[in-house]
Amino acid sequence: MRTMERLLTGALLAYWKRREEPISCERPFSMNPSDNIQVTMNLIMPLADPSPIGRAQLVQGLAAAVHDVTAGLDNTQIVHHGRFVLVGDNLCMFSVYDGDFTSYIHDFIYNIGAAFDAILSFVADPPPLPVEDYPYDFVEWVRAHDAPQLPFQDLASINPRTDPDLLKLPRRLALLLKAKPNAQLFAYQAYPGVSAAKVRDVLEMGW
Repeated sequence: MRTMERLLTGALLAYWKRREEPISCERPFSMNPSDNIQVTMNLIMPLADPSPIGRAQLVQGLAAAVHDVTAGLDNTQIVHHGRFVLVGDNLCMFSVYDGDFTSYIHDFIYNIGAAFDAILSFVADPPPLPVEDYPYDFVEWVRAHDAPQLPFQDLASINPRTDPDLLKLPRRLALLLKAKPNAQLFAYQAYPGVSAAKVRDVLEMGW
């Protein structure tokens, strides 16, 4: 029964894909400074070896790189916080930063590229290494593995008062979630318009 359901679902999604315009989850450029504050990145990296032994080796490798990663993230001066998490068979890095995505990843490469190379050795489909030698490949690799923010704030696509054809919404969402099965559903931002660098400067904490 489940096999038949999967086949029918696949056929239905293929039919919708030919007829529906998918929802875009690309973050548009904004001239409003507060829109570029506390931007989330949800990097999801499948493990090369998800067994308990493979996970233990990953933890060892990450432990050896923690000091360099922490120092490098401090040096970027745009990262509010970041954390590495094992979820299912994936190593995830969740971070919140200020500014442009590409600039953030280039800062990331410059400050912790060497340390991150060691971590990427435990990932199933790593980008070309070392990342410092292939910065543009790494930017695109991160972009492809970053769980996007679903565009629930786009009222034109979800509000029945502004979208007369609401029946299209579930189809478009289904197509998006088929293409991007990992997705950020909601994020809350505090103290908008103030970067981590400004906060530390006002508090005379320095870097």
